[in-house]
Amino acid sequence: MVLVQYHPALNRPTRPLCSICIANYNGADLLVDCLDSVFGQHGDASFEVIVHDDASSDGSVALLRERYPQIELLESQENVGFCISNNRMVEHARGEYVLLLNNDAALFPDALATLLACADTPSTAGILTLPQYDWTTGALVDRGCLLDPFYNPVPNVDPRRADVAMAIGACLFLPRALWRSLGGFPEWFESIGEDLYLCCLARLQGVVVRGAPTSGYRHRQGASFGGNRVASGKLQTTFRRRRLSERNKTSVMVICTPTALVWLLLLLHLVALAFEGAAMMVLGWNRTAWREIYGPAIRHACAAPTTLRAQRQQAQSGRRISLRRYLRSFVSLPRKLHLLLRHGVPVIR
Repeated sequence: MVLVQYHPALNRPTRPLCSICIANYNGADLLVDCLDSVFGQHGDASFEVIVHDDASSDGSVALLRERYPQIELLESQENVGFCISNNRMVEHARGEYVLLLNNDAALFPDALATLLACADTPSTAGILTLPQYDWTTGALVDRGCLLDPFYNPVPNVDPRRADVAMAIGACLFLPRALWRSLGGFPEWFESIGEDLYLCCLARLQGVVVRGAPTSGYRHRQGASFGGNRVASGKLQTTFRRRRLSERNKTSVMVICTPTALVWLLLLLHLVALAFEGAAMMVLGWNRTAWREIYGPAIRHACAAPTTLRAQRQQAQSGRRISLRRYLRSFVSLPRKLHLLLRHGVPVIR
């Protein structure tokens, strides 16, 4: 049994317009920058801040209690992962909107006001995100993401393109009622790809996913989970991150692709995974990768028609979008090929 201790905030707002939800695990070194950016927001919109601590062992809870008594703290006695953490916070939230914010991110001062202004405009209401900037260099990372045929996120940096396929979960804003109707994050995902799932499911139902044109947030990419960043010209990642990523992206592809051709796409995906894993073995780059990443991913993909069929039927029954419109946010070039040509073989640890 998982116990969650609730620590109420001092001077809790009675009717917050927005609930800002921050999942934390051993992020004591990150929380101050994140929370100070939240409480430094410009404007007079009422908001509450909810932090779910996922059984941290680094003093995060003591820091939060001492320095930020104005937050709602959900303290889990067992590590449950990112998806369950966010589901708990949104269930506890009272705002009309929720903003899911990583503990390794920091908002620009006008971020919340920008999101609320976009949400109040019918043409831009739906799931929103902000331009993401690298913490160290300040370079623009994305304005939301497009997808390749195998559901790998492709950063959108075009300011003229507002509609995207997904909003990165590091800064994801939507009406709480929409979250409830979508069912939140799938808890079996654990972490990685839950934002992809939520956005693709929403788009199936005709909900727009957009990047706000202005403001933004700084993000220490990979700091809260490991991997997914470039260091010394090489893409750095972890075995766990890649394993969860391959499994969960495959699941979203099967559940959300609005055509029976998804089964052919799944077959092509299996071939691509097998080729990629074999190359890693034959060339001796990383023999552990087959056991830790590709073997489990291929087994999951082979079982997908059986294990995911019911979820696919439920998702497709609520479809309100044409295949052509759904595919507008896809690109043809596989993202992995682009990264291989640019950064070489990724470093997996």
